[in-house]
Amino acid sequence: QVQLAESGGGLVQAGGSLRLSCAASGRTASMHHMGWFRQAPGKEREFVAAITWIGTSTDYADSVKGRFTISRDNAKNTIYLQMNSLKPEDTAVYYCGAGTSIATMRLSTYWGQGTQVTVSS
Repeated sequence: QVQLAESGGGLVQAGGSLRLSCAASGRTASMHHMGWFRQAPGKEREFVAAITWIGTSTDYADSVKGRFTISRDNAKNTIYLQMNSLKPEDTAVYYCGAGTSIATMRLSTYWGQGTQVTVSS
């Protein structure tokens, strides 16, 4: 099992920035990748960004390319999501995920509890 704990959400004005963190514990050696997903009210959970646990491969949703950056600190078993130029439509609960599939980084087996990000206009 892998346990994930997010932090860093909050309220920010449009155009502002936030950085989310996700710390992993447990059987981290079983992970192939970690990533971020989000779910807005009344919508399905959607993929945001992911990064491999080893190496430097990343994947981003088109809606966040050029604005969000995912990074990793293996020494701390932590990933980060730097979110710049935030828009009201980025408002959602952001979930950290960890997956074992090598076929795609857009699937997760393990989930954190989520952190709220609210962008005001």
